[in-house]
Amino acid sequence: MIALPRHTSVLIVGAGPSGLMMAAQLLRNGVQPVIIDIKQGPTNQSKALAVQARSLEIYRQLGVIDKVLNGGKQAGGLSFNMGGEQLVSLSLKEMGDTQTLFPFIHLYQQSKNERTLLEYLTTACCPVYWETTLVGLKQDTGAVTATLQNGESTYELTCDYVIGADGAHSVVRKQLAIPFTGDTYQHKFYLADVKLTSAMNGEVVNLFVAKKGFAGFFPMPEERSFRIVASLPDGLEEREDLQMNDVLPQLQNITGVGIEIDQVNWFTTYKLHHRMAEKFSDGRCYLIGDAAHIHSPVGGQGMNTGLQDAYNLGWKLAAVINRQIKDSILSSYAIERMPVAKDLLSTTDRMFNVITSRSWFSGLLKRYIIPNVLKLVWKNETSRRYFFKQVSQTGISYRDSKINLHLGQDTKIKAGDRLPYLEIFDEKKKTRTDIHAWCSKPGFTLITLGEIKESYLFTLAKWITQHYQGRINFFHLPPSNTNWHIFEAFELKPGMRKALIIRPDMHICYMNDIVDIEMMNNYLRNVAGFN
Repeated sequence: MIALPRHTSVLIVGAGPSGLMMAAQLLRNGVQPVIIDIKQGPTNQSKALAVQARSLEIYRQLGVIDKVLNGGKQAGGLSFNMGGEQLVSLSLKEMGDTQTLFPFIHLYQQSKNERTLLEYLTTACCPVYWETTLVGLKQDTGAVTATLQNGESTYELTCDYVIGADGAHSVVRKQLAIPFTGDTYQHKFYLADVKLTSAMNGEVVNLFVAKKGFAGFFPMPEERSFRIVASLPDGLEEREDLQMNDVLPQLQNITGVGIEIDQVNWFTTYKLHHRMAEKFSDGRCYLIGDAAHIHSPVGGQGMNTGLQDAYNLGWKLAAVINRQIKDSILSSYAIERMPVAKDLLSTTDRMFNVITSRSWFSGLLKRYIIPNVLKLVWKNETSRRYFFKQVSQTGISYRDSKINLHLGQDTKIKAGDRLPYLEIFDEKKKTRTDIHAWCSKPGFTLITLGEIKESYLFTLAKWITQHYQGRINFFHLPPSNTNWHIFEAFELKPGMRKALIIRPDMHICYMNDIVDIEMMNNYLRNVAGFN
């Protein structure tokens, strides 16, 4: 084992997607963490499968998007079946067109996500200390002392902050005595990664529901490979040595399809839970991902929500450690992310209960109501766009957060919202780019829109250089015919101006119809907490 340091600014417990993303965000912002995990190494099991558009935007910002896109594939559609009959078929291709550079659901296994992030960490010379367990936490006002065990050896490590990214059975959460409230779903389920011999559309998600169970076939990037998530047959829930062949007869009955399996790569049974920590932080310790919230697999939200937790907390923690922003900003993590987790738990719980329920009323819903509602929603472009916004997590907003300030007259886009994806024609370079690409560098980004004298633009640049060097990037977009759609998106009429300050996680934190240095400086110092 590589020798552990005696002190670190951040200890991350857990090297799953959330913990690795947390490390990547800290590294991107100039902070070197220590990351440990009880496992021997990265998982070989595929686990979570869907990567949503908002997560792909993060991967783009990290500079690893090509690897992620090339290693996976888009979900082409959704097929909803009952009693061997297809009730509805929906196309998922380009369903978020114009809303993001990635208007689709990307299928890219959790194991691949972890390896992509591990490569990022390796490039930055940040190792993972495998087979290392947290056995004790003791915190005071100035630091946290973590007791770690590796084999027969025990270490003490002092930390400025600790991140619990260690899953549903989080040792960090238990050490902090934070309640993990919720419940366990009634039935037991199984999960299998298989290669099929028989034909099944490898481009679409196939959902099969029946009176006594359900099964979902999720296509994986590899040819004829599928993830199967299904309810265990009655009478088999207590058996310990179940294999794929034991559940195959019921799978044939539910699908009404001749399922022939060529190879089983992974098979496991499990109980599903929906739980949430009563608080996401305690002193200098924070919870992210499954350590903070777990829910049903409906909608492919779990891994993505953990990635977003890390994205939200990472830049704030780095800014505090680098003494750029006051530590009061850290309280905004729970304020912003707990409502997201709570809403997600509620939504996925309701949907999953309908899918798994065996009541006669639920049977009517699945047979007649749900398919027709889905057809109506998909025919309406507004409804379809709303659905994508929810599933892709691009619709998450922090408008109520105390670190945002909205001073404009806008009604469509406000401070706290994710910066919308808008294409830009660069008049000087005569090339096409987009507003997200302007936010690719670490730090905040100031974007001004409208007719502004060159002398004042120079004054703005000088102000940033003198007071916020390396912390704020600056771009200006003058009005033009090729870029007028951006002015329309932000409700700017001819002659109007606007100032936007974008957080490192690409949420708008300041929005004003006046481009005024004193007002922006007041926001940065007194609201955002810049030192």
